[in-house]
Amino acid sequence: MRALVLALIAPLAFAAAPAGAQRAPSAEQLIQALKPGPGQLSDTTRGIRAIKAKETAEAAAPSVDLSVEFATASSALTPQARTTLDALGKALSSADLAQYRFRIEGHTDTVGSAAYNTALSERRAQAVADYLEKSFGVASARLEPVGMGEQGLLVPTPPQTPNAQNRRVKVVNLGG
Repeated sequence: MRALVLALIAPLAFAAAPAGAQRAPSAEQLIQALKPGPGQLSDTTRGIRAIKAKETAEAAAPSVDLSVEFATASSALTPQARTTLDALGKALSSADLAQYRFRIEGHTDTVGSAAYNTALSERRAQAVADYLEKSFGVASARLEPVGMGEQGLLVPTPPQTPNAQNRRVKVVNLGG
């Protein structure tokens, strides 16, 4: 009976944990999320080049949203950010992903002006790319840092609404 109660309560305990307490994904989990599946990132079929809309191709591209914590209003990486980026660096350095290029998208919430958030997200995306290059030897030619600012909110919120889920880094596999 005790085992049954624990089995029922344990998932609720994890669900109640604050978002900041969630573990960063492992390098293996990131490899699986970013490795293309059948038909993804291929633009040819039987020697004929398929024409795709950019949005369709990007929507089909393997990607992952990561919670990367920065100092407030800064591009300085926190120790928690480094832990997450260490797993990403190991994944991008793996043989499974070494042949691919990746867009590193910095995203913000809606607090502050749109121009400020775009500039901040650009600095943060560049900080992530710099960390991956310096710490894991990921070639800068394989990384495309882009500041998205408030574009592409994970959780739609009104202006001037803080939301930690929107402050993230999205990594998108751009292909070889």
